[in-house]
Amino acid sequence: MKLVELAREIGKELQQDDRYLALRLASQSADEDVKLQGMIGEFNLKKLAINNEASKEARDEEKLKTLNSDLRKLYREIMENEKMAVYQTTKREMDHLVQRLTSIITLCAEGEDPATADYDPSSCTGNCGTCGGCH
Repeated sequence: MKLVELAREIGKELQQDDRYLALRLASQSADEDVKLQGMIGEFNLKKLAINNEASKEARDEEKLKTLNSDLRKLYREIMENEKMAVYQTTKREMDHLVQRLTSIITLCAEGEDPATADYDPSSCTGNCGTCGGCH
C-alpha cells in the first residue's frame, strides 16, 4: 500500500507543477472561447457528415471531396486559434512530463537504477512494440 500512497503523493505534486497549472488555465481559456468552441462543434458536425456520406451505398464523391476540403480548412483555423495554440503547447509539455515520470517508473520496474533511470526521447522508434512504455 505504501507504493499507492507514494503514487498519490506524486499526483499531488504533479498538480502543483507549473506545467499542470498552465494546462488547466489554457484548457479553461479554450473552453470559454465561444468562437473556438463553435468551430470545434462545426468540425465535429462535418466529421459526422463525412461519415454519413461515406457510408452510403450511392455516395457522392464530389460531396465527400468538398466536405473533406472544408474539414481540413476548419481544422487549420482551429489550430491557428491563439487559445488552441497555447492549449496544444501546454498539453505537449504536460504530456512530456507524464511520459518522463511513467518511463522512470517503468525502467525501475525493469531493474534500472532509480537514481539514474530517465526517459530518453531519442530512443523512441515510433513503434510501441519496442518500448518499455512511454505513453
